[in-house]
Amino acid sequence: MTPPRRLTRRSFVRHLGKGTLAIAVFGPVACSDSSSPTTKAAATTVAGTAPPPTGPSATATTSATTEPPASAAVSTTWKRIALGNVSAYILATNERATIVDTGNRGSEGEIEASLAGIGLGWDSVDHVIATHLHGDHIGSFAAVMNAAPTAMGYAGEADLGAVSSPRSLHAVGDGDEVVGFHIIETPGHTAGHVAVFDPVGGVLVAGDALNTSSGSVLGSDPRYTADDSAAGESVQKLAQLDFGVLLVGHGDPVLSDANAAVVALAASL
Repeated sequence: MTPPRRLTRRSFVRHLGKGTLAIAVFGPVACSDSSSPTTKAAATTVAGTAPPPTGPSATATTSATTEPPASAAVSTTWKRIALGNVSAYILATNERATIVDTGNRGSEGEIEASLAGIGLGWDSVDHVIATHLHGDHIGSFAAVMNAAPTAMGYAGEADLGAVSSPRSLHAVGDGDEVVGFHIIETPGHTAGHVAVFDPVGGVLVAGDALNTSSGSVLGSDPRYTADDSAAGESVQKLAQLDFGVLLVGHGDPVLSDANAAVVALAASL
């Protein structure tokens, strides 16, 4: 598997648009669901709010990277948004938020309440990522983008056209990063399915490429899978990553040793 690359200036313009600022910071990372916080020492990346591109002439501003004193500490939090039969997630760092998936139509109120629960609002949301095109994951995508007017939106290229948004979205895939989170192409469940991986905090947001049930980690639900063979290959791909926490669209998160469970699943396919 080709390791994800950081966006070059050219791909930075193509994928992120105008005005993004990235600052590398180092410190402890706290990962939590609605009730179970954990901590680990790590480094992460923080993005400033940036408006979406306005046309083909849009260019990126100069990025600045600084290393703060070793004593500096920045908290990174993940929060599960349980939306009935599906979950969305907030990845928040330094009072800035990335939302991964948006649930069914009408879920924006619960997403707003979850942001408020960690002291954030719509003006804190810089990025919204759709893992895939199914309606229980993108039903509120347009509403969330309207509520967070400076946020930029992303999806895998093959699924991009099915995602409704009030402004242009950015296609992402292997080798791309959104505010330090690596995008992993995981086709099979849908052709353009992507997962979101935090290599520093050791957190994988798998969308529907993986599921959990009764404490077990499962692959893509075959009832809703476009290509079973590709879905199995995506499980093998995810098993190569190093993560302790697994966040899925359907089922409860796995809060420790998640990679071992995915490796076992891959070995059984």
